[in-house]
Amino acid sequence: MMRQFHAAAVERRKYFKGEISSHPMEAGWAGEAIFFLIVEELKGKNVRVNAFVEISADGINWIREGAAFPVIDQPGHYFCKVSHFGNWLRINGEISGEEAEVKASVHLHLKS
Repeated sequence: MMRQFHAAAVERRKYFKGEISSHPMEAGWAGEAIFFLIVEELKGKNVRVNAFVEISADGINWIREGAAFPVIDQPGHYFCKVSHFGNWLRINGEISGEEAEVKASVHLHLKS
């Protein structure tokens, strides 16, 4: 049997302040997921991004899943793997630092 695969560009080159939060994605058919967080710019002083995966039963109310990205303090490509997640997925997190702003993209790859 051939496995199903889907790649989604959830956010593209978007500026975030205070909080980084992606659009929710329905992924109930998939058995595994990988979020990619591509950070192009960190503006401000002592900028740090603490991002993590969240799950939801209804796509409205969110709970931390447990998987988290490493603390991000420089531009680069980061990823986080998830399994056993139900239907709804997103990433969320805090951006700290003086006048902190982050330019980033979020991609989600799903596989059955």
